[in-house]
Amino acid sequence: MASASSVALSGLGARNLLQFLRLVGQLKRVPRTGWVYRNVEKPESVSDHMYRMAIMALVTRDDHLNKDRCVRLALVHDMAECIVGDIAPADNIPKEEKHRREEEAMKQLTQLLPKDLGKELYELWEEYEAQSSAEAKFVKQLDQCEMILQASEYEHLEKKPGRLQDFYDSTAGKFSHPEIVQLVSELEAQRNADIEAATSEPHS
Repeated sequence: MASASSVALSGLGARNLLQFLRLVGQLKRVPRTGWVYRNVEKPESVSDHMYRMAIMALVTRDDHLNKDRCVRLALVHDMAECIVGDIAPADNIPKEEKHRREEEAMKQLTQLLPKDLGKELYELWEEYEAQSSAEAKFVKQLDQCEMILQASEYEHLEKKPGRLQDFYDSTAGKFSHPEIVQLVSELEAQRNADIEAATSEPHS
């Protein structure tokens, strides 16, 4: 068993780790751009989004997936946004340029960690970006599912059912994993019932 002294950080290692944690901590203060552009009051942060994604990965019942890897992918996939911000489709930044900026940010972040840890985080981010595994594909669908779940919650809070329909439209045809398809189906049924109830109410 490793002794405490063998895993202790050097002074430089501790400073770099603290800098890494401060940078990642900025995700708590980076709002999700899509909600900002739609004038949602008190929009969630990027870390809010990633936290629920990680929980969604944690509670999957799919034994064919490496659950631990799914959780790690969820926690890493938007990490670069602590440096580059949340670049949304409405920003009209080409996909290649978005990837380049995020790749540079991930290199900057992971260089602050011990080599093996930095390599692990960077490779997780690459795996998600390339959609090169079943776990990465699953987590990408969790990303979309969490977004529309959040949209429905904002509609409920604002008492404006259907206001954020464009977020739902953007996910059309994106879900294929049976567990997520079932979850989205239930979410849409509840949301449609709310919309129908609102439209059937007499206006004063």
